[in-house]
Amino acid sequence: MNILILGNEEDIHAAHLKKSLTEKGITVDYLDTRLFPTKLKISWQPITHTGCLTFPDGRKWNLADINKIFWRTFAGVNVPKLTDSYQERIAVNDSMGLLRSFMRSKPDKWVNSWEAYEFHKEKPLQLSLANKIGVTIPATLITNNADEIFEFSQAFKDVIFKPVYGGSHTQLLTKEHLEINRMKLALSISPVTIQEFIPGTNIRSYVIGEKVYSAEIRSSSLDFREDKRAKLIYLETPEDIKEKCLAITKAFGLKWTGIDWRFKPNGDFVFLEANFSPMFLHFERETGCPITEDLIQLLTT
Repeated sequence: MNILILGNEEDIHAAHLKKSLTEKGITVDYLDTRLFPTKLKISWQPITHTGCLTFPDGRKWNLADINKIFWRTFAGVNVPKLTDSYQERIAVNDSMGLLRSFMRSKPDKWVNSWEAYEFHKEKPLQLSLANKIGVTIPATLITNNADEIFEFSQAFKDVIFKPVYGGSHTQLLTKEHLEINRMKLALSISPVTIQEFIPGTNIRSYVIGEKVYSAEIRSSSLDFREDKRAKLIYLETPEDIKEKCLAITKAFGLKWTGIDWRFKPNGDFVFLEANFSPMFLHFERETGCPITEDLIQLLTT
């Protein structure tokens, strides 16, 4: 059995999974796109849908012989700097065109797929689809219009804001943020996601195939990622939430994910987002949930 991990050994989750798979006698290597097109070679034929990877050391893996590919991190391509920026742009587009074709040619092999990756980047659509399948979401506005933000903020006692795409922490919206000149300057650079603040604690649920594991994240910070003292407390996932986790995973085209919820004092779960390639080692260590073993099973069956 041959398994690829999209990523590289510098990522502790990728390295951990590679070691765990190798210990079970499975052949594993990295698909490190930082080496493409300078050192990593890719070929693909549109008629036969066949292709191959040639690693920097000369080893060749045919696409047909790759059983599964685990998406950990994607670094794009690494085209050398050219003096002609136009030619460099063409080279990047050509490299990405072949890489995307190779990656999308066998979507069933991927955990998770390119299509799921693209959908993950559209967080507003993610919220909309979750709501459409019957999952509760916070009242949300995504905009670069200062007037609409001010109007939205007046409708709730507390409001938070965060990036549309991700990459930064959640913050409470204050009067200082609502200062009109400050808002207009910020919104002329990029839009923002504004949401009603949901009181309660954070829940992280991992879905691997048909299995669901959850833990409450106890933290004094608004965004628990800022709190090094945050505690993970294992939570037996309520049956209705398990069903929603599985429904979200299926609707989003995922085979595995980490779902973030707000757990209200009255016991309600409010969906925040589903992570495309979540970190899992800390959760596994703290809760004892066998995420690594379940991922190996998902990749080898």
